[in-house]
Amino acid sequence: MDLNLKGKRALVCGSTQGIGMAAAMELANLGASITLLARNQEALEEVKADLFAGSGQNHEILIADFAKPENLRKVLAEHIDAANPYHILVNNTGGPPAGQAIDADIEAFRIAFNQHLVCNHILAQVTVEGMKKEGFGRIINVISTSVKIPINGLGVSNTIRGAVGNWSKTLANELGQFGITVNNVLPGATATQRLSSIIENKANKSGKTTDEVEMEMKNEVPARRFADPSEVAAAIAFLASPAAGYINGINIPVDGGRTGNL
Repeated sequence: MDLNLKGKRALVCGSTQGIGMAAAMELANLGASITLLARNQEALEEVKADLFAGSGQNHEILIADFAKPENLRKVLAEHIDAANPYHILVNNTGGPPAGQAIDADIEAFRIAFNQHLVCNHILAQVTVEGMKKEGFGRIINVISTSVKIPINGLGVSNTIRGAVGNWSKTLANELGQFGITVNNVLPGATATQRLSSIIENKANKSGKTTDEVEMEMKNEVPARRFADPSEVAAAIAFLASPAAGYINGINIPVDGGRTGNL
């Protein structure tokens, strides 16, 4: 099975922690040159220093805030070089705050729409032409199992993640002819800072301890545990590889079996 990414360039978003960082590490281990994209320069430099570079890779960082799409567009315009295209794009950013949809302010939907769908689209637009010229492209969107079954208490996230899922499927239909695949990885409960904040929020609202909430959440998963970010990264890396060239337009849950449908 061909998992070799030597000579490939990957742009990985939200890569200073959690799933994004784990994905960057895994792609570098397979030989890719990584551009880390996030808003914290110090954290980006720390992750960059830890990336495997034994295949002669050249790793870089980009600083941008997904809360400001035009800032992202400007940063990318100054960086993207047609002579040095990206082959892999990993769209990944932290989800919106928890809460019921009916209680959400309209602004919360607008902010989430910009951070997720709009920024994903900007990134796809600036990288796709290079992928077309190379005849090889992998766009991988890290979303949520909520695109299959909405998750209680994540109203804004459920709404926006569903929009990103359908955007992704549309792109897959449009770009497949150019050797570009577009797929979604749907993490379940994964041991990240976001999960910790969700557990704390549930505990505060329910009067339970964080340990009690954590155990309840684990009991919803057939595997009876949370995922490690590296396990989600493994799915991302496979979809980025040459071996996954005929996998296009799909959702891959990485959730220990929690999602209640196929």
